[in-house]
Amino acid sequence: MLVLSRHQGERIRIGQDITLVVNRIEGQQVRLAIDAPASVKIYREELLKRLKCDDQEVSPSDNQINREKT
Repeated sequence: MLVLSRHQGERIRIGQDITLVVNRIEGQQVRLAIDAPASVKIYREELLKRLKCDDQEVSPSDNQINREKT
């Protein structure tokens, strides 16, 4: 894992077409702006975890498959 320190307004480039900008820092909260092509899906991790839990509740057979792969 790469760990970088950035100040407000500074940018991080990922590849040729993704840019992260430290938009605002307030106390312990950091607001990031992400500029990426529409084809790149961007999700907050806690939402992905929630979606995965919801999918497992709906489909127990998928849950079993996921456990076998782990």
